[in-house]
Amino acid sequence: MTDLEAALRKAVRGDVRFDVTSRALTTMDASNYRRVPLGVVAPRDADDVAAVLAVCREHAVPVVARGGGTSIAGQATGTGVVLDFTRHMNRLLALDPSSRTAVVQPGLVLDRLQEAAAPHGLRFGPDPSTHGRCTLGGMIGNNSCGSHSVAWGTTADSVRELDVVTARGRRSRLGPGWAGAPEGLRELVEGDLARLRTGFPELPRRISGYALDALLPERGADVARSFCGSEGTLGILTEAVVRLVESPRARALAVLGYPDEGAAAEAAAGLLPHGPLTVEGMAADLVPAAVALPRGGAWLFVETGGDTEAEARAGAETIVRAADVMDAVVVTDPAGQRVLWRIREDASGTATRMPDGSEAWPGWEDCAVPPARLGAYLRDFRGLLGEHGLRGTPYGHFGDGCIHVRIDFDLLTDAGVGRFRRFSEELADLVAAHGGSLSGEHGDGQARAELLPRMYGPELVGLFERAKGVWDPDDLLNPGMLVRPAPLDSNLRFSVLPREPVDVAFGYPADGGDFSAAVRRCVGVAKCRTTSAPGSSVMCPSFRATGEEEHSTRGRARLLHEMLAGELVSDGWRSEEVRDALDLCLSCKGCRSDCPVGVDMATYKAEFLHHHYEGRRRPAAHYAMGWLPVWLRAVARTRAARVVNGLAAVRPLAALAKRLGGIAPERAIPRVAGETFSRWWGRRSAGVEGSRGAGVEGSCEAAGRGPAGAGSEGPHGMAGGGARWRVGGGAGRAVGDGPRGRVVLWPDTFTEHLSPEVGQAAVRVLEAAGIGTVLPPTLRTAPGGFRPLAARRGRVCCGLTYVSTGQLDRARTVLRRTLDLMAPVLETDLLVVVLEPSCAAALRTDLPELLHDDERAARLASRVVTFAEALERLAPDWRPPRVDRPAVGQTHCHQYAVLGDTSERRLREAAGLTGELAGGCCGLAGNFGFEKGHFEVSRACAEEQLLPAVRAAADGTVVLADGFSCRTQLGQLAGVRGRHLAEVLAEGLEGTGA
Repeated sequence: MTDLEAALRKAVRGDVRFDVTSRALTTMDASNYRRVPLGVVAPRDADDVAAVLAVCREHAVPVVARGGGTSIAGQATGTGVVLDFTRHMNRLLALDPSSRTAVVQPGLVLDRLQEAAAPHGLRFGPDPSTHGRCTLGGMIGNNSCGSHSVAWGTTADSVRELDVVTARGRRSRLGPGWAGAPEGLRELVEGDLARLRTGFPELPRRISGYALDALLPERGADVARSFCGSEGTLGILTEAVVRLVESPRARALAVLGYPDEGAAAEAAAGLLPHGPLTVEGMAADLVPAAVALPRGGAWLFVETGGDTEAEARAGAETIVRAADVMDAVVVTDPAGQRVLWRIREDASGTATRMPDGSEAWPGWEDCAVPPARLGAYLRDFRGLLGEHGLRGTPYGHFGDGCIHVRIDFDLLTDAGVGRFRRFSEELADLVAAHGGSLSGEHGDGQARAELLPRMYGPELVGLFERAKGVWDPDDLLNPGMLVRPAPLDSNLRFSVLPREPVDVAFGYPADGGDFSAAVRRCVGVAKCRTTSAPGSSVMCPSFRATGEEEHSTRGRARLLHEMLAGELVSDGWRSEEVRDALDLCLSCKGCRSDCPVGVDMATYKAEFLHHHYEGRRRPAAHYAMGWLPVWLRAVARTRAARVVNGLAAVRPLAALAKRLGGIAPERAIPRVAGETFSRWWGRRSAGVEGSRGAGVEGSCEAAGRGPAGAGSEGPHGMAGGGARWRVGGGAGRAVGDGPRGRVVLWPDTFTEHLSPEVGQAAVRVLEAAGIGTVLPPTLRTAPGGFRPLAARRGRVCCGLTYVSTGQLDRARTVLRRTLDLMAPVLETDLLVVVLEPSCAAALRTDLPELLHDDERAARLASRVVTFAEALERLAPDWRPPRVDRPAVGQTHCHQYAVLGDTSERRLREAAGLTGELAGGCCGLAGNFGFEKGHFEVSRACAEEQLLPAVRAAADGTVVLADGFSCRTQLGQLAGVRGRHLAEVLAEGLEGTGA
């Protein structure tokens, strides 16, 4: 233990962490920069903050205050001690509706304040797109704004008083009339009034530098306002009194279409006299193709408010009439508005990829110019990009003249970094020429502070340095920011990454096969750090359960980044720190869809486990559950289900089995079905064929009696089960045919051995819709139907359990065998229906990404459909039985993230199943919830959305859960039987006599 760490542990009651993981998690924010801190302290109160400052001052160690870590200019990183306010100092201390004020601690997340203020018809005005994870302290440090700044201004406009501790331990309450000013500040200001009155550009989004003009006598000498935007360089905030504004009771959103971003920018300022709440702009490059917007190549999102929906709509329609647009739409439905706003909020991540998939980076994320000059500025900006051979997609707060953009800088080579510097210098001059601010929202940090003389001139920047000296004479607080800055092209986070591709198992097609590029996807916007899942979103269930950064998608990506860097995490794939952080990743794949940049932590986890345990003994759970298909096939082959179930019912034996298998003692072992789905299917098919009588040569015999020999695996790959086709001439239709065609029904491990009733129900419903079913893999087309490949042996498998436990060599072997067995199917155009969402997702994504060198993998992946998709494609005019009951449950996380549930929604609606399914993750997530040590997190995930929704459901509500894990979790934690949608529809068919 270092002297510094020992001194901090003695002086501070909060958490003192100098371990590798804690340091690695704070090396970066959402910027291009990286600094390795000595340690991280989570103070409990202002006394702790003062104690940290005293110890660090004694040891000459700098201190950096950090909130949500979403800063994009590098100001939330440092080489000394990082203060993490999100752990303890994160409370709303008071809220007074009568005075419209709130008292907050710096670590309070903005959304928590908004939730508390909403019942009173109030809200905090500024609302950055990171509102679900940014903190009030960080917003004050950066003087953040957000989309509603045209109505409610910046954070500085919403601050009344601030409690701060200076670097030398002085505690002050800052406010107007020089309240709390350190000695010497008033004299400094009053000695240079003329420069302060003329040196700052007049525009709504001037964030750069210190706001010393707020100390002018005609502006009330407001020390609190002047402190906003100081990026933790003047003092450490411990408490704030903030103003709230009245929130409109109703809102309408006018979406205005323009030919291009230039036209939208030109129009934005003209809409301000109508008093809109927002004037946000974005171009087509950032809009998903599936989103329906008015005609145009760029859009303004203009929100209006009112006491009633009619009043809000009238305001929006006035905006539309006043705007010269190609097309427009007014949306008053709150759900529809949320869909549109999510596009805008996700742009901070979406913009990190160009339309062709290449990388783009911050650095010039939020320049601002006077709104009336925005169109001209954008034209010049585009011209400058072209001169340097760069690309970017501007978007942002057009009504305030503030533009966000990520640019495809090459920050991996010396030549690219050189171009980054030259472009930055020229753009700074361009912004200044337009009367703008280098920062219009996120602060200067390291990205722009070096260029402040180009905006303010050397004299005013010199005044900034003197102000910093008054507040912090020892330069203890966040040195290198705002004054005496580090060069903008130093400390780049990419410089430590390997230059050659890392040898990996997955193909990473979206990242050119480069694992480093895949890890670089995480830019730190931290959408994974939201503490509640909005709507149906999934990411990140483990963070919501623990609140620990290392259990967020961003935290894990940071550790992988440091693993590749090799400086802090020095043992590569063998790293225990990375292993422990990934241990609580549920592999839910939620980040694959919810992360704005498509980080796929489930794949990264599988990749890491593959390398981590290469040549070493694995945890027992990897053998017990990773090889689950093998064990279950052995049970089926020996017809030992009854014996296995009986032994599992004996508590001492079950406890021993769980201990040996690395299974959580709190878990019950699921029962194995007495008859596999394939055996049922073969028996039923034989019965159907036999009932057709003589004269039909095509028949289905029980497997195991054919040329392969008695006791061999049947041609469906099931030992002693399945069926063998013999097709000849004559009347009749072979089993598996239907008037609307046939599908291949995939016998996944869970349906096959643990819940065959789901497969049986699916067959019943598909047949009722006129769709026949056949099972893989031993089918080959022939003029009359199918004929067997009796020599084929084996069992198709998606490899899910091997992938999720990182046994990728085994997964590849299993998947290649599966492709061999599926070769006859791939010669046809048949769809492959997979009932278990996790298995369908594995075939859709893991298969082609793991066997990226086998073109058959992509062919099979393209055939995979869900149960509802098959009905919609092959029987679009079929109407399911009317169930007419409310439904509750959860959309499977893999369905949500990989497959989509549009067809399922339509099928439920057609059947009269009403209500929305919950989001999030059930928490069992395949092997995760069964592994020893995961039970509490697994249960916490279920309690986040699923279990409360089921408990609140009225009697007679159908509990839907298409995934075996979801059904198991419901049964074991809530005593409720969840059912696959196919089961519910099959039951409905029985009620109609169909």
